[in-house]
Amino acid sequence: MSKKRKWDDDYVRYWFTCTTEVDGTQRPQCVLCNSIFSNADLRPSKLSDHFNRQHGGVGGHDLNSLKHMPAHSDQNETLKAFGVASHEDALLQASYQFAYLCAKEKNPHTIAEKLVKPCALEIAQIVLGPDAQKKLQQVPLSDDVIHSRIDEMSQDILQQVLEDIKASPLKVGVQLAETTDMDDCSQLMAFVRYVKEREIIEEFLFCEPLQLTMKGIDVFNLFRDFFWKHKIALDVCGSVCTDGASSMLGENSEFVACVKKEVPHIVITHCLLNPHELVTKTLPAKLRDALFTVVRVVNFIKGRAPNHRVFQAFFEEIGIEYSVLLFHTEMRWLSRGQILTHVFEMYEEIDQFLHHQSSNLVDGFENKEFKIHLAYLADLFKHLNELSASMQRTGMNTVSAREKLSAFVRKFPFWLKRIEKRNFTNFPFLEEIIVSDNEAVCIATDITLHLQQLSNFFHGYFSIGDLDEASKWILDPFLFNLDFVDDGYLMKNDLAELRASGQILMEFETMKLEDFWCAQFTAFPNLAKTALEILIPFATTYLCELGFSSLLHFKTKSRSCFNMSDDIRVAISKKVPRFSDIIEQKLQLQQKSL
Repeated sequence: MSKKRKWDDDYVRYWFTCTTEVDGTQRPQCVLCNSIFSNADLRPSKLSDHFNRQHGGVGGHDLNSLKHMPAHSDQNETLKAFGVASHEDALLQASYQFAYLCAKEKNPHTIAEKLVKPCALEIAQIVLGPDAQKKLQQVPLSDDVIHSRIDEMSQDILQQVLEDIKASPLKVGVQLAETTDMDDCSQLMAFVRYVKEREIIEEFLFCEPLQLTMKGIDVFNLFRDFFWKHKIALDVCGSVCTDGASSMLGENSEFVACVKKEVPHIVITHCLLNPHELVTKTLPAKLRDALFTVVRVVNFIKGRAPNHRVFQAFFEEIGIEYSVLLFHTEMRWLSRGQILTHVFEMYEEIDQFLHHQSSNLVDGFENKEFKIHLAYLADLFKHLNELSASMQRTGMNTVSAREKLSAFVRKFPFWLKRIEKRNFTNFPFLEEIIVSDNEAVCIATDITLHLQQLSNFFHGYFSIGDLDEASKWILDPFLFNLDFVDDGYLMKNDLAELRASGQILMEFETMKLEDFWCAQFTAFPNLAKTALEILIPFATTYLCELGFSSLLHFKTKSRSCFNMSDDIRVAISKKVPRFSDIIEQKLQLQQKSL
């Protein structure tokens, strides 16, 4: 470990002051351009070199003369009064703005110092001249500076979100999901949904690593400690939507038990974006074998680099459009559907390739019954993909998700009636290859058995968000039959009064359902509260899945040891840092250190 250098008051002769990190590390900061350097640069040769090259001055100031210089804050206030930013303000503003864009674009911090600033200086020299280049040179864009700027912006964004959570008139909804990054480190990500003014807001909450084990109690401790750290009671959460392994985050997991013990009345939902898993569990033996054969074929091609290269060359030679197959993954919604569709459409070419490689998978792949089962699975999973895609959006609540699932399940009886008549219109791939009545009879029996079992599982598994008749006024208070509401229901008078307003009817017709009920908080607080308690809980972990996609940009081989929590928050949060407040606090701290 390298020796840490110590500050000497004599260094002020080069117009530097000292900043001290939390761990006690001292770092020099230029008073003129606010650049902060590493501890290794805390030596006269480095400091004088910066002073002479960047500011063209001559050293020789002592500590007392520097302390009694006119305060920068006086100059800044005068300039601000005339609507002009001071030189220091402009440099800091530029530095923060670049750091913000760097995080938003998910770029490494070193890109500023190694690429952007050198390019900008060259452009300034060519287009604007040496004076502009000299000014641009003073903008602090070192790796450490960008890192500290992003940390400060992240803390400001987090503070905004925490303030909103505390001010929310209703309990908030949270979605949690876990993934494993390229370092085999388990990352827990959370988003929050809350009411602010006249709308429902969805915001990033945190992304933290699970340090040792990945049990339900570990997830709960991390989740609880986040709220405790920021002095927020855990009962501010009205609902939690989870996804992942049943032992860790499932409805019967240790995590859920711990949460309910701490917050007894909390609503627990499970992500509705995984009907594929339910379909797989209900497959009859023959269909399950067909699915596993597809998985083995894809992994044979993709899991071995030589096979994959030969596969691509083979397809280029015969001029086929598809040359890349997806890996089969267990916990991603669209994986199986895309695999099955691609394999069915490339069936003949893959069969030739397996022969070419003398694979022992050829016999099972060439079986006529396998191809028929493959066609049915490709059609069914394509329907499931369309269902999942319809729920992959922000603002999806449990009621809307339940309606989509119910609409999907209600198609099953119509499909079954057509299948009984050997009509496979709803399964176009299957219809394409069925050539004999015997084949139709065999597959019709398997499909009928599977769809009946699947329908029963759907009704039992996805029950959340199913409103009773007396609560359906939430969806449409104007067409709802008030006779379904008991006369003793305290809010029946409010419903009658709301229905009598033509202006409120216009609002209902032009606004989203959630925004409409947020807008009624002033006039009908009880109705709005009851409705939003139903609409706030998350139905899916879609936002976490988007966050995991961003995680891939931050956690790479070249950045594997990098703590990316702050970068992710700045990158995917909808909140914009309060730059003026951050810069003002920064300048005040610098003034106090002089």
